[in-house]
Amino acid sequence: MGSNNINKTEYLPLFRTRTGNRLFHRLYAAAIFVGILLIWIYRATHIPKPGEDGRWAWIGLLGAEIWFGFYWFLSQSHRWNLVYHETFPDTLSQRYEEELPKLDIFVCTADPTIEPPILVINTVLSVMAYDYPTHKLSVYLSDDGGSELTFYALLEASRFSKHWLPFCKKYKVEPRSPAVYFGSPSQHQVSDANYAQDFASVKKLYEEMEGRIELVTKIGRIPNKAEHKGFASWDSSSSRGNHDTILQILINGSDPEAKDIAGSTLPYLVYLAREKRPQHFHNFKAGAMNALIRVSSEISNAPIILNVDCDMYSNSSQSVRDALCFFMDEQKGHELAFVQFPQKFKNTTRNDLYGNELRVIAEVEFHGLDGHGGPMYIGTGCFHRREVLCGRKFSKERRIDDLKRQNNECKISNVHELEERLKNLASCTYEENSQWGKEVGLKYGVPVEDVITGLSIHCSGWRSAYYNPARPAFLGVAATSLDQILVQHKRWSEGDLQIYLSKYCPALYGLGKINIGLIMGYSTYCLWSPNSLAVVYYSIIPPLYLLKSISLFPQVSSVWFLPFAYVIIAVHVYSAFEFIYCGGTFVGWWNEQRIWLYKRTSSYLLAFVDTVLKLLGYSDMKFVISSKVADEDVARRFEEEVMEFGITSPMFTLISSLALLNLFCLIGILLKLGSISSLGSLYETMALQILVSGAFVAINLPLYIGLFVRKDPGRMPSSVTAKSVIFALLACTISTLLVQ
Repeated sequence: MGSNNINKTEYLPLFRTRTGNRLFHRLYAAAIFVGILLIWIYRATHIPKPGEDGRWAWIGLLGAEIWFGFYWFLSQSHRWNLVYHETFPDTLSQRYEEELPKLDIFVCTADPTIEPPILVINTVLSVMAYDYPTHKLSVYLSDDGGSELTFYALLEASRFSKHWLPFCKKYKVEPRSPAVYFGSPSQHQVSDANYAQDFASVKKLYEEMEGRIELVTKIGRIPNKAEHKGFASWDSSSSRGNHDTILQILINGSDPEAKDIAGSTLPYLVYLAREKRPQHFHNFKAGAMNALIRVSSEISNAPIILNVDCDMYSNSSQSVRDALCFFMDEQKGHELAFVQFPQKFKNTTRNDLYGNELRVIAEVEFHGLDGHGGPMYIGTGCFHRREVLCGRKFSKERRIDDLKRQNNECKISNVHELEERLKNLASCTYEENSQWGKEVGLKYGVPVEDVITGLSIHCSGWRSAYYNPARPAFLGVAATSLDQILVQHKRWSEGDLQIYLSKYCPALYGLGKINIGLIMGYSTYCLWSPNSLAVVYYSIIPPLYLLKSISLFPQVSSVWFLPFAYVIIAVHVYSAFEFIYCGGTFVGWWNEQRIWLYKRTSSYLLAFVDTVLKLLGYSDMKFVISSKVADEDVARRFEEEVMEFGITSPMFTLISSLALLNLFCLIGILLKLGSISSLGSLYETMALQILVSGAFVAINLPLYIGLFVRKDPGRMPSSVTAKSVIFALLACTISTLLVQ
């Protein structure tokens, strides 16, 4: 009987895929599409004659509505073929426990000020403590800030790991970030009699380490550099943008002395700050990742690579085994280049004030992309095949045995000699006249190196998988102020548009190489920034013409009113239902609508303008890192779900001006009414324009409060308020003179 059970496991799949409910959405989509066609027909057949009021505004609305319909059609690819996966790690362990492949983990940081060293090492410690054979784990920290403070923190973490790893394994700790685990002791329920004593002991060690790191970070220097030879790499001439390669193997996993307090082998732990010179462009995170690929290939050379951002700690010690269920599945594993986990956050509020979770994207849209060949690579929480990142094209003949064969032991006899030899791999000139950044490694040239790399991999014949487990695999730190989220989305949308305007345009480069649904899915995100033009037009023209009492929509009594009303109501009801079905709240959905409006009228608009300027040679590519720290007042307001403005920003001026424009126009038309009968007449002819402006005003209530009511430091700066009032009044005044 025993042998029969073992044989059966040889044929059981390591993961299972099921499809979502397609019929309901497809019927809904068909009905919405009919409504959109009727709106287009109305616009095209009722254009005012030359010389009539509102002709050009009408034509502009026709263009905007054609764009909205086209963009809606593209977005349906995300929902047309939803798939969901379930993994079987127990089957994986029964079948391959002794043959599990090695894993290299890349953690990337770039600035010790906005990505504090204590935050970085908590992520490092969480992935070092995976429930996985430690002799098959190697962890690499890329420090693009070249900071001795970060190095000091990693050195401290290497010592603490000797206590932390055995504690995690003994008591099956979850999550394995010390800061998070010790920060919520009331959630821990362990029956072992020794647990309380061990908990107190390890927590004390962590707090002592944390104190030393925070002291060093506060004073900005290392008091005793003689404690480790690695500090000699920093001298008076070193700076963040001008230094030699710094490579330090802090834990040599092949060294018999590299043991934790329980006598188990520790994972490799490597610090890398690639060479930086002012005269050499460093290609941001993509350049750092490529340097890690090269250096790690000479140390551990694991066939699977996990990359995580420094603020995305491991929240589940089983994530590696979940990912391997995909790669090592006998039937489908050989098709998969990478397994992408969702990006989720530990500090979001109940109603997700800033829409950080991108809930519908994570819970719906990426499952839809998976149904067309795989999700995009989003730059963190992703397991890759090394050889795919190194440029290997898909081949149907390739089988899963390759992974098991790539399990050779790594032995380092002389660490110092190896460090010196490998420094050249991370030098500024190593990639000159090579295919790195083109055919090998992550792609260069756009701020979203992850998306373009994933697209190139898909177009090489590979598929990917999206795994969204009940317990999030990784948790990060969400933006706690509006400007952070707007700046982040400006970078994303600008990079995505640059992809669309390059030779890697999904509609051209992917044609015939990937599923049409995946082409549409990529295009939806790549066209985020052009989407701003139609939204801004709709935010300005209807309210201005409302102020002039010029109707741009059908009357309530007209049969043509019905498709407008139907599409507006159906789309928003479905959107709210979808959001709540994904675990959100109605208030959370309303918050997300507000944030999408702000992004489309500021981040995406400026991204579009900057991309055009770049094409004309007037703008250089910049990479902005979102801050992972917030002062106590900002954090408190975030927890209370009070919007944070507080700084002067062109994006704040844009959203405030549009909000005030709609408010002034709505107030202006109401003041013009002389009687109740006039109100009835206005409703008959201008109902949809009133609805557009009214919805704009309603969604901007927190902004109006920030402009005129609040007195705390998080309010809108008075300079932004003054400029926005002037711009809005100026637009209203000019429109009364020029609108026709």
